[in-house]
Amino acid sequence: MTESLTHGAVGGGVSLRPPLVVDTDIGTDPDDTLALVIAARHIRRLALVVTSDERDGLRARMARLVLDLCGRHDVPVVTGVSAPGSISRVIVADLLPAPQNPLLLDLTTAMDQLSAANGGPIQWVGLGPMTNLAALLQERRDLAKRLRVTRMGGALAYRDPNRAEHNVRLDVPAADLVLATARHLHLVTSDVTFTPELEVTLDSPLAQAWARAGAPRWAQLLRCHLHRWVQHGGHPGSMAHDPLTLAVALGHPLVSFRHDRLALDGIGRTRLATGGHLVHYTHTAHYPAIRRWLHRCLDPWSSGAT
Repeated sequence: MTESLTHGAVGGGVSLRPPLVVDTDIGTDPDDTLALVIAARHIRRLALVVTSDERDGLRARMARLVLDLCGRHDVPVVTGVSAPGSISRVIVADLLPAPQNPLLLDLTTAMDQLSAANGGPIQWVGLGPMTNLAALLQERRDLAKRLRVTRMGGALAYRDPNRAEHNVRLDVPAADLVLATARHLHLVTSDVTFTPELEVTLDSPLAQAWARAGAPRWAQLLRCHLHRWVQHGGHPGSMAHDPLTLAVALGHPLVSFRHDRLALDGIGRTRLATGGHLVHYTHTAHYPAIRRWLHRCLDPWSSGAT
């Protein structure tokens, strides 16, 4: 395992970068699994995983399985809460073993422990609805100035103009609270991530690498998850929304940002608004560089893998 992908290693390998928390609705679209595998295998400072839009603990069990397959038994998992009105399901539930390690149940306690152990900033990478983060910011208002939040969510030109982007739509009040409260917020919008340029299909070089004989178990799980998504969900592949969000949080120069005032309308659609909240949000992306980064991180046979 290396820290080179975070640009954070110094001297004898000690990273000066803040601890990393990943908030994920893993178990439905495989892009969450892709992102967590990258974090687990390449980011030593990964400190905590919390599940959003939880489904009877299944997402937490999936996160625990991924971490264990990647050798990250040191990273605790918090079972988060469900998003209001969501009907998403965990499509790999039958693959999950019974929990072997205890799963933490209290996000506030876990964050208090992390805060006490680390006096500086904490990075929060949000890959699902914002329910967990909104509740945390309400309960621990002092964390607002310490959290460096990078969120996958929102769109200024969503592909369906009659509704909000998925992660916002699942809990609009939570998204509105995060927009208003988070002091250091970067949004990775689906305007940039929803594109065939970021799609991983079963025929892609990555998926073929995962299918090779002798592939590690984490790669086999990725292949199986992607196969379920394609065969049973009617999707041609999984777009790497969440891996790109993780890359942005780690400081990779793969996107450009704009800084403007944003607000949500009554159903959660993101709009430029004079009286809105100042937010950094993605404007353009360098897709060839993103694809190269993904390959380096997720191909178990490449020289860049660890």
